[in-house]
Amino acid sequence: MYKFDTKVQHLKYKVLREVARFAWEDSLLEHVMEIPQIIVPGKVPTMRCCVYKERAILADRVRIAVGGNKDNPNVIEVIETACDECPMGGYEVTNACRGCLAHRCVDACKFGALSLDENHTAHIDKTLCKECGACAKVCPYTAIISLKRPCQNACKVKAISMNDEWVATIDNSKCIACGACVYQCPFGAIMDKSYILDVIDLIKKSDRNEKYKVYAVVAPSISSQFSYAKLGQVITGLKELGFYTVVEAALGADMVADAESRELVEKGFLTSSCCPAFVSYIEKNHPDLAEHISHNLSPMATIARYLKKLDENCKVVFIGPCTAKKAEAQKEEVKPFVDVVMTFEELQALFDSKDIDITTLAESDLDNASFFGRIFARSGGLSEAVAQAMKEHGEQDFTLKACVCNGIEECKIALLKKNKGMLDANFIEGMACVGGCIGGAGCLTHEAKSKAEVDKYGSQALEKTITDAISVLK
Repeated sequence: MYKFDTKVQHLKYKVLREVARFAWEDSLLEHVMEIPQIIVPGKVPTMRCCVYKERAILADRVRIAVGGNKDNPNVIEVIETACDECPMGGYEVTNACRGCLAHRCVDACKFGALSLDENHTAHIDKTLCKECGACAKVCPYTAIISLKRPCQNACKVKAISMNDEWVATIDNSKCIACGACVYQCPFGAIMDKSYILDVIDLIKKSDRNEKYKVYAVVAPSISSQFSYAKLGQVITGLKELGFYTVVEAALGADMVADAESRELVEKGFLTSSCCPAFVSYIEKNHPDLAEHISHNLSPMATIARYLKKLDENCKVVFIGPCTAKKAEAQKEEVKPFVDVVMTFEELQALFDSKDIDITTLAESDLDNASFFGRIFARSGGLSEAVAQAMKEHGEQDFTLKACVCNGIEECKIALLKKNKGMLDANFIEGMACVGGCIGGAGCLTHEAKSKAEVDKYGSQALEKTITDAISVLK
């Protein structure tokens, strides 16, 4: 059985696997209440204070696994019952406090939250503290520190706060659905909604001859996943699940690189449109720069649009590492082309729900894209592909000056510099996840070797140029 990065991922996988297993059998409604007991049999809790709370949380995990709260447009949800084991957080006085005579911390606090005991040791009244940090700045011993919850540390766009019950809440007006909080929460109290039931429904209906085929479009970062098997076996496994065929999203990346390079030359400055979380960050935090977002759809949407032109009745399921792709698929300009998005975590659950051991399967070919389309999966790959496309076009009058942003924090800096006229670049490649798509929250693994696996996968492409790859589409 595949080993996940964390036990939280494994727990999430087990819920998805059981939901899928009953869905294939058309008996989910009949057995949905049994799933928590299947995962935690017996009366001894394995993760929580008591088995009853553990199963109550698992019931919430099942709810999100079947689509979550329909009234919440965000694809990221908090399981309130699971969010209760973290310390309150905020500013704390540590034992490094020496009870000094200066008492600068008390003087710095404008809200009366600092007091001293009989030993002159400082204490913070949480009900009065505004978390401004003034006390920490003046402490000569660095004895006052800010303790943030893992989800807050993970969220670089400050979309997570605590409500009156100290349960995490997500501000949808700030959230970019990158899923960093999903991956980092040690208790799995934040999850991405799953649309795995929609995938199963599409496949089952196609099996019943309802006049359409279901295409699986796989992200190039698949090369860094399923490390226990060969990529060709994964492709065969997808066909065993019932997909008509498997297409590389990397071919869409080739199409985007070709079009985006032309758009850049025409406009003089662009920000990339491939990462939906990066696009969302610009739209929510730098709306004045939104006009510079490339007008090209993402590789996922671009190849899906092409498939719909070839076969207007087909259904397209995108499979990748990205929770933000689930949000992108809901956008009006993408919805007509992409029917469902699921992650690599969910694909593993699908394989096991049908007892498909991919290591026993023969290999199938996957050879739609070029080297440059495939390396979109890692940070810097898009810029390399745009430079290659310019070279293939014979462009000599325009010099690409790319600013490669590896993670949302680097994206924030680049956009601020652009706003202030301090950015020496004409193209911003923005990837919200560190490492690029290989760092996505829906990955099975986030191992450091993932970048090398992507480059190796790229070097195996039969088509060596972008022009060669997209020539078959014309």
